[in-house]
Amino acid sequence: MTKNLTLAGLLAGFSSMPAWAQNVDPTGLEIIGQPADRKMGFQPAVTELANDLQWLDGMILVIITVITIFVTGLMVWVAIRYNAKRNPTPASFTHHTPVEVAWTVVPILILVAIGAWSLPILFRQQEIPQADVTIKAIGNQWYWTHEYVDEGFGFDSYMIGAPALGGENMKTPEVIAQLEEAGYSENEWLLATDTAVVVPVNKTIVVQVTGSDVIHAWTIPAFGVKQDAVPGRLAELWFKAEKEGVYFGQCSELCGQAHAYMPITVKVVSEEAYAEWLGRAREEYAGIAAPLTVASND
Repeated sequence: MTKNLTLAGLLAGFSSMPAWAQNVDPTGLEIIGQPADRKMGFQPAVTELANDLQWLDGMILVIITVITIFVTGLMVWVAIRYNAKRNPTPASFTHHTPVEVAWTVVPILILVAIGAWSLPILFRQQEIPQADVTIKAIGNQWYWTHEYVDEGFGFDSYMIGAPALGGENMKTPEVIAQLEEAGYSENEWLLATDTAVVVPVNKTIVVQVTGSDVIHAWTIPAFGVKQDAVPGRLAELWFKAEKEGVYFGQCSELCGQAHAYMPITVKVVSEEAYAEWLGRAREEYAGIAAPLTVASND
């Protein structure tokens, strides 16, 4: 993708105003997975991959919790039962074969079980299916370039209020006004970008990830995807979002002083809304005019 295809995106970014193709996205999309006060845990899972990962995390948490409680209880019992006061004459044996076999075999069985559950999930992540939409994500210091590979256009995505847009990484009235103009509220400060990746719901999206300068990482927790963007290498991830909404991610590799200010915004919309957005995006970013339609006299 040459730079001339993304010129409109660059100009839109540095103007501190969202591109009009983004402005006319359907409003009223639910914002899913943003941080909430006094809450903890994962973002809501909206893909099969994210559901698998969260289930695996919960399963492993149960296993390690049981092991921790068992070992802690055993240590407390031994400390009380076999201390010097209660056991002045210690035993002199050096081996206990059944115990040694147990503490060797049981961990092996636990690890085999964890592997049996986790490896299929890992393979599912790494086996890239046939794409309905292919997007190339390029990490830059400190913004993202998103190119729609099959459509011939791309754009840059800056955090609203980022220094590259004349901001100071502060929630000023000007930044709040920019957020509201883009359809967000001040609660989405540090999360929302001036241009968002737009994808259709229930379609397979393949993202090709690379970097232009240092290592970055493209991450959307609600999709269960995270991939390093390494300069000179092209990696891939995929997802199929099952729910319409606005989702936020973040560069997840320390990439310099403004690392904390390069979020990712993805809007999952209906197929009809995506087709409408795609037509406008082709015209704005690639200069491909929409075909004229002639009204019928019938």
